Amino acid sequence: MRLFCSEKKNTGLSAEPAHPFVTAVIVAAGNSTRMGGVNKQKLRIDGVPVLIRTLRTFSESPWIDEIVVATREQDISDLFAAVKAYEIRKVTDIVKGGATRQESVFAAIHRASLQSEFFAIHDGARPLVTQEIIELTVQKAFAENAAATGVRVKDTIKVVARDGRILETPDRTALWAVHTPQVFSRPLYLQAAAAVPNSTAFTDDCKLMESAGIPVFMVEGSYENIKITTPEDIALAEGILAGRKEKCFE
Repeated sequence: MRLFCSEKKNTGLSAEPAHPFVTAVIVAAGNSTRMGGVNKQKLRIDGVPVLIRTLRTFSESPWIDEIVVATREQDISDLFAAVKAYEIRKVTDIVKGGATRQESVFAAIHRASLQSEFFAIHDGARPLVTQEIIELTVQKAFAENAAATGVRVKDTIKVVARDGRILETPDRTALWAVHTPQVFSRPLYLQAAAAVPNSTAFTDDCKLMESAGIPVFMVEGSYENIKITTPEDIALAEGILAGRKEKCFE
């Protein structure tokens, strides 16, 4: 399937690299409570379901060798059908997610190929991730064992007490908003998962690695790599895609 022109620009990055085996773990087992109970993974952006758009981008990446998806049990059969209909060729398994995000990740990684050397963990609700972000984050992980994409914080951030009192204003230059994909060496990730207490309660894989004393390196991504969480995000995503299409005609 064709990518948008803006995603196909020559960035100087390699096209068909030889690389360690990478399993993309796509997490899509949430209950979409902030979407009013509507399954956000099935909502359409420019005619394509959110989760399918995410899977298509990872499937088309030459840096990804297989995809394992964790989703709600009631959605598994529909997702298998959608993967077939949209010809998402690298999806090798779809598993039942857990009660927490981390449980869903663990369920998926245990179904990864034995060849897998790195896990590229991504939120299914971030459908606007680009080929370039995937490549840069994967390459950084190859070099450093653990990497995540994100963006620099634009606003001034305050640390606030429960009573509303401002306690501290951190230096904004050191603050980043972390996104996905987050890419980790398989042995180190499994080591962290086994060593850190209450690891299933974590909501961020970087935090898991940090808690195990494993450094994670940031890769600057894009403010367009939004997470679909509320109804307003659908309209924002439509606008971003419209802007990408316009670039094709510039």
